[in-house]
Amino acid sequence: MAETMVKEQQAGKEKGKLFEFGKKERKLITDPLDDDNPITVQVLGICSALAVTTLVYPSFVMTVAVIFVVAFSNLFTSLLRSHIPKSVRMIVQLVIVATLVTIVELTLKAASFTVYKQLSVFIGLIITNCIVMGRLEAFAMANKPWPAFLDGIGNGLGYGAILLIVGLVRELFGKGTLFAGSPFGTLQLIGPSPDYLINTAATSGFGSWFGWYQNNGLMVLSAAAMFIIAGLIWIQRTRNAKLIDIS
Repeated sequence: MAETMVKEQQAGKEKGKLFEFGKKERKLITDPLDDDNPITVQVLGICSALAVTTLVYPSFVMTVAVIFVVAFSNLFTSLLRSHIPKSVRMIVQLVIVATLVTIVELTLKAASFTVYKQLSVFIGLIITNCIVMGRLEAFAMANKPWPAFLDGIGNGLGYGAILLIVGLVRELFGKGTLFAGSPFGTLQLIGPSPDYLINTAATSGFGSWFGWYQNNGLMVLSAAAMFIIAGLIWIQRTRNAKLIDIS
């Protein structure tokens, strides 16, 4: 009788710890935002960061898509890790990721076909994104579902934070707008209004205050994203010496 009660108590404690959110769990979310950022530290996912960050809104949509795919692929891989033969683990992981990417692609196609066309092939290429496969191999295959899920969210947020910063700088200085093409309307901040925004009810902002600014055409090129990411890497390593490789 006593032994049964002890087992029930232990089971209750384990159940209580199932969704624990302590210091270790918080680090899974916060570390990828800074010290272990997928783009600026691990240098992964660079291709999409160069291609989809011309505007803020597509960058935001891509961020949400990657967070969803990384978090749930980590979760499902962790749940199945004990039943996946090592010889076919990569195939199983790809099937999980491809299923989630297909869900994202069809949902985006139905909800916002314009953004779907803007992101085009880069949504499908999430399947081969090094961040996704890297987290499955490095973390999900060796950890329980809850930490694996949080790790996916953290790495998705870290990736998305860089995308949004790059997208904000490129759109603001390249087009003079923010959130162009979003359902919330376009905010004209600097420079003359682009032709496609003139006489558009969705346009609002402060463009007339800074009408003297001429949009920088370099910012709409992929090379600009590389310069901005390089600047972010430099800033990050300047204030965090432990990220500097002195070997």
